[in-house]
Amino acid sequence: MKKAIILLGCPESPSQTPLAVYATNKLTGMGYKVTVASTPSAKKLLEVSDPEEYYVKNKTDIESCLDGLDQGDYDFLLGFVHKDAAVSYFVTFYHILNTKSLALVFHRDPEKLEYFENTVKENTEAEIASARAYHNPTPLKVRLDRALDKQDMPKKEDKVEDS
Repeated sequence: MKKAIILLGCPESPSQTPLAVYATNKLTGMGYKVTVASTPSAKKLLEVSDPEEYYVKNKTDIESCLDGLDQGDYDFLLGFVHKDAAVSYFVTFYHILNTKSLALVFHRDPEKLEYFENTVKENTEAEIASARAYHNPTPLKVRLDRALDKQDMPKKEDKVEDS
């Protein structure tokens, strides 16, 4: 089975947690085993949002994940990018994993949004989906769906089970 990792930083944007649950569900439906690597506070919000781990089954601390990360560990990287630290994490994971990657860039300030987009573009060859968003997750959901549909992503019926 293919593996995806989702990066979550500081959860100050209300859109991040529901979109992380949504993205996990979407990628799982596409045949990925999904791991969410996050800050402790983002992890707590996921645990409260999905207490039975119906959607988010695999969670890890972003720092400890980074310590043991090797190329080939994951087949797809999705990073939630809305702060300087999130840009740094995404770029670092991108270069270590050297895999298909998507930066989901968002901010309510258009200048910061443009700055984060440009920083990702300058430092990676990752696909970028971006929107001016903070409270309302819909613009990001739409762009995430479009970006995943554009990718040559496996479909659930194409997934290969581990032997």
